[in-house]
Amino acid sequence: MQDFIPLYPLYQLLFTDHGLSASQVSTLFIIWSTTSFLFEVPSGAWADTFSRRKLLMLGSALSGLGYASWIVLPTYAGFALGFVLWGISSALISGTFEAFVYDELAARGRTGSYAGLIGRTKAAALVMNLAATALAAPLFKLGGYALAGAVSVLSCVAQLLVALSLPEAAPVATADETEEVESGASALGRYRLMLVSGLSEAGSSRTVRKAVALVALLAGFLAFDEYFPLLARDVGASTTLVPLLIAGTVAAQAIGGALAGAAYKLRASVFAVGLAATAGLIAWGSLSGTALGFVPIAVGYGVMQLVIIVAEARLQDAITGPARATVISVSGLFAEVFAVAVYAGFAVGSVWFTLPVLVAGLTVPVVLTAFLTPFALPAPAGEDAEVGGVSERE
Repeated sequence: MQDFIPLYPLYQLLFTDHGLSASQVSTLFIIWSTTSFLFEVPSGAWADTFSRRKLLMLGSALSGLGYASWIVLPTYAGFALGFVLWGISSALISGTFEAFVYDELAARGRTGSYAGLIGRTKAAALVMNLAATALAAPLFKLGGYALAGAVSVLSCVAQLLVALSLPEAAPVATADETEEVESGASALGRYRLMLVSGLSEAGSSRTVRKAVALVALLAGFLAFDEYFPLLARDVGASTTLVPLLIAGTVAAQAIGGALAGAAYKLRASVFAVGLAATAGLIAWGSLSGTALGFVPIAVGYGVMQLVIIVAEARLQDAITGPARATVISVSGLFAEVFAVAVYAGFAVGSVWFTLPVLVAGLTVPVVLTAFLTPFALPAPAGEDAEVGGVSERE
């Protein structure tokens, strides 16, 4: 339900149709990512200390308020407010949801099915995104941005109700870890213990540290899609055609997510080749100058989604401490740092380069990450892998 938001393929156009330039839109993205950056790790420790289900509910409510602010106050200030609320919501949900799923499976002795389940979950979310994208055009024709915004807010209400209905098992931890956490006399003490535990594991375990960095880089590359609607308009697509072009990239992501479970145990070199191919496909599509360029872009995006989910699943399996959401949030924090760098690069680069050239230029770090993948991707659960003669597991 989190991705059933008809405003997704339209909000960049909403901003430009209310007088904002490409540079101003990029500054809004920077506000969004900076907010997520500031709240990412603190919210992760909060998720390891308090009810993850309630944080999912709060995140749903805040995102709904953010979308509402775009429609009620369609100015730069209103758009910025919406991104601040959305950024806080993203920080609350990021890491929290994945840790929630993993611990629910651990409580049932089924962590081996995590990669397949989270892949299908995210594929289903992308299908909902695809449905919302397809619905965006008729909603826009019927009631403009206001109707698309209203449906988006209602979707957030439904998301809150779904989160309310979820069960919640206790986070998985060893007896010693549980005793240590419970020794904190106050909520603040427990929060501090979880924060320190998560940051310590993310920094001291070589396997976890490399996986955190890899997942952060891969997640940062999702900054591509913030510019896809503007890229579509750049090649001459109408406002009603833009959502259909974006739908192709979303559909490819859904397919990639659905295949992640089956691909979980492939060698790291396979995923490296996939990332290199992703870079070539996106660069080719962005520089094609036609709407057909979104075909290779979609294929590349689908491959990248598969690699991201496998990397996230292997990171989950590599975490051994009690502060699972905190460790994941560290990765989310660095992903936001990278995203801010991308947005800033687009804002500055737009002075000299066209949007297609800028999108193609962003594929260079994707290629570099492909070279790093065999050294940073953890081995599948239950296996020890050696890269360059050194074991990847501690």
